[in-house]
Amino acid sequence: MYRSTRFAGAGALGAAALALTLLAPTPAVAVAPPLSDPYVAAHFDFATGQLPENVALEPDGSADLTLLRSLQVARVSREGKVEILATLPAEEKPATPLFGYAALTGIVRADDGTLYVNYVTGTKLTGIWRIRPGGAPEQIAALPPDGIPNGLTLDQEHGMLYAADSVMGVVWRVPVEGGVPLAWAIHPDLRPNGFIGANGARFHDGAVWVSNTDCGTVLRIAVGSDPDASPGPVEIRHEGLDGIDDFNFTGHQDDLLAARNVAGELVHVTTGGTRTVVLTKQDGLSNPTSVAVCGEDVYVTSGAFFEQPPDPNLLRAAIHS
Repeated sequence: MYRSTRFAGAGALGAAALALTLLAPTPAVAVAPPLSDPYVAAHFDFATGQLPENVALEPDGSADLTLLRSLQVARVSREGKVEILATLPAEEKPATPLFGYAALTGIVRADDGTLYVNYVTGTKLTGIWRIRPGGAPEQIAALPPDGIPNGLTLDQEHGMLYAADSVMGVVWRVPVEGGVPLAWAIHPDLRPNGFIGANGARFHDGAVWVSNTDCGTVLRIAVGSDPDASPGPVEIRHEGLDGIDDFNFTGHQDDLLAARNVAGELVHVTTGGTRTVVLTKQDGLSNPTSVAVCGEDVYVTSGAFFEQPPDPNLLRAAIHS
């Protein structure tokens, strides 16, 4: 998540950009292996704060997105139809650190269809919220109002949620049924170095992996077979990914795709550390914020925080092993 300094007063610009970008899919001119065939599946309204921040996938290939400033959770079908599933309650006097405004950040989906999202307000509403299918949002865990819970991930087997706090340099752990959060992992490598520290979070191969935006790193923290035990050491697995936002794994070993927000790039990082830029602004990215992978499908959200004209969107592409 990045701060948008252009949002206020940008209604006309956002509407014009939306009108232009709806005319035709963005041509694929810069995509590189292992990705191919990128196209923008859905565009959103910058003027109303519909800035795609994070993504979770449904079994049918639909994508559930948090829209950062409109406080909405949207579902995009495989055909590109957008449906608003829920809107979080507005905070009259938000005091979010760094940003000031209320924001929706991370999202995950449980196997029963329940969605969990991070809501950031700088007030008592800050925390993890649950959205059951067809239900209204409800807060299940309050997190410190002076923090920014950003990335959110789920250990489905043990029923544990993990939220990466970008200001406090903490990974919080909360049971899916809710309750008092535990500061599960606290480490200097999770802290910010001027702006945003721990950002994206993914549960993968018995560990919580976290990106640090300021440091350009991807970290691995082992969970092990007992989620109630202390976390394993914080290991730096990748460096040099300046401006990394969220990321996700491709399904091949520990290979991952990293969204570099300001650079407007999606980077393929192999288990051994080889890096290749696979999508750029030319393919339709506009300050990419998060990534989801299911089989041979890749989904990338773009928040369009800095680009002009802004084009907040959801991009899809194919991935080949």
